[in-house]
Amino acid sequence: MRSYAELAYINNKVLVCFGITRRYSRPDLKRRAAPWPESETHATMYQYTDFDQEFVRLRAQQFRDQLERWQRGELTDEQLLPLRLQNGWYIQRYAPMARIAVPYGEINSAQLRMLARIAREYDRPDPELLAHAQRTQDALQASQPGLTLAAPPLRYGYGHFTTRTNVQFNWIPLTKAADVMALLASVQMHGIQTSGNAIRNITCEALAGIAPDEILDTRPFAEILRQWSTLHPEFAFLPRKFKIAFNGADEDRAAIGWYDIGLQARRDQAGAAGFTVRVGGGMGRTPLIGPVVREFLPWDQLLNYVEAIVRVYNRYGRRDNKWKARIKILVKAEGQRFIDEVETEYQAIVEQDGAPHTITPAELGRVKACFVVPPLRPAGIPSRINIAGQDYQRWLKQNVGAHRVHELCVVTLSFKRPGWAPGDANADTLEALAELAEVFSAGEARLTHEQNLLLPWVHASDLAALYERTRALGLAQPNIGLVTDMIVCPGGDFCSLANARSLPIAAALTARFQNLDEVTDLGPIDLHMSGCINSCGHHHSGHIGILGVDKDGKEWYQVTLGGSDGSQLSGPATPGKVVGPSFSAAEVPGVVDAILATYRRLRGGPREHFIDTLRRVGHEPFKQAANGARLDPERRSPTRTEEAAA
Repeated sequence: MRSYAELAYINNKVLVCFGITRRYSRPDLKRRAAPWPESETHATMYQYTDFDQEFVRLRAQQFRDQLERWQRGELTDEQLLPLRLQNGWYIQRYAPMARIAVPYGEINSAQLRMLARIAREYDRPDPELLAHAQRTQDALQASQPGLTLAAPPLRYGYGHFTTRTNVQFNWIPLTKAADVMALLASVQMHGIQTSGNAIRNITCEALAGIAPDEILDTRPFAEILRQWSTLHPEFAFLPRKFKIAFNGADEDRAAIGWYDIGLQARRDQAGAAGFTVRVGGGMGRTPLIGPVVREFLPWDQLLNYVEAIVRVYNRYGRRDNKWKARIKILVKAEGQRFIDEVETEYQAIVEQDGAPHTITPAELGRVKACFVVPPLRPAGIPSRINIAGQDYQRWLKQNVGAHRVHELCVVTLSFKRPGWAPGDANADTLEALAELAEVFSAGEARLTHEQNLLLPWVHASDLAALYERTRALGLAQPNIGLVTDMIVCPGGDFCSLANARSLPIAAALTARFQNLDEVTDLGPIDLHMSGCINSCGHHHSGHIGILGVDKDGKEWYQVTLGGSDGSQLSGPATPGKVVGPSFSAAEVPGVVDAILATYRRLRGGPREHFIDTLRRVGHEPFKQAANGARLDPERRSPTRTEEAAA
């Protein structure tokens, strides 16, 4: 076993970590992509090696040492900043926020139980701090008479599922951060590179490895890329944060067009596996869809090519303006010149450096061997559910999906329910999820970028029993993909960057659309909401998008229509269009109601989806309906941001 000193050296001095340190021979650029090594079984979540476990454990020890030096005054706040960001710790509006990595969203029951323990024992603010935070939020509420919605009291003792399949805690004191990281390390979890201007944790679509329409399982490639990029010294301080996503099916289920690098699995005419490479997608102030820079990249060249992309970005990316620092701005500004620079750098890596990160079949096999098929227990759990009942049938239709194994199903549990913010799970719920995973899904679950939780190994014959258990927990809402299955960031209740609160609006919309007949009749609708222009709630890609904006110190909300994440339902990724000047919080539920009423009036039939009606008839009727729902049209004038966006 490596010593702490050896691990610390690896962490900070070499180009790779997690054990990928070998050098490879120069490849023949003219050869076809290496054949994809197929296996007879399809694997589940990554199993840590001894090195992986030791690495994470010693990393937690290193962070404890850094925190203790900070507490003794040997490190300043400024010096601690990059160290805590490397481990996933922010300072938010009122308290630290811990962002815990869940690679590819895959999580087991032991990890869920540990998250429950952390939520119960550590996500607890000092009473004085909580009282101060609540007074501040109440004062904000009181300063906007007639413009706001009733806001629930601030909560603690829970984890929040994010759009990047991580878990966040909002109230853990920094003085207890080392204890939390040690607990996480004991179950093979950490916060490494969930934050900061580095290559963030890699994501895949939630159905990777289990979807019947999969081209290939992208998780082993994502794992190789994760291992290579973790604490990469050349890319530890990029101009801005950097995000990579994989998609393994023809349908884009990972929104890869919106990522700094999006990797679409494909096969060439000869059946060889590789990736279409997109670069320069992103949301924020300038929403852009990443253009294709390589139609087909052989799978074994993945690391070499990604290194070329990131090197070019690191060399030329803006560091003088954080709003122009993302790679999307560089790609947009340089166009073909950027692609040429990447290709030149790639050729240099291959021809001059000897293609050091070429992925060999042996290396791919090594990583694939860490994804093991879980032992499935026998089916046959009894239930008292009326399987012919309407509620159960709706749940089957909305929440249950096909599996590549005929006898199994994929089940999504909805975390969009009354009384809770989207994606929130308290300690008791996390404990219950661990038990559900053990009983019904071989001890495993997956977080989705839609802020829900998926059980990937459910026997079809156990669906009724699972429904019975989840209904008792309030997690059986048959609303996956419907209007109440909204993506929402924590917003101004917690985030120091937010211009406005998103949770009160989410609560109002959830309460408004509780009639299952109505929600089902409306059909698939992507409603996304962000509390600021950073777009953590993916509002740009929503069929209906809501963005919090600041105007004279008050909260206002911009509404967009027609966005798409790239899925089969929504069509090619595209940002939504602003309907007009911003609305008050009190107006937003009525605006959404008016937009959906217009859809019901104009749709071509019960099978025509909202996004299709919008595109067929155009935005104007919906804009008129939205603006007609204003409570006091004389109250507002557009901000410069709104005018520019419009």
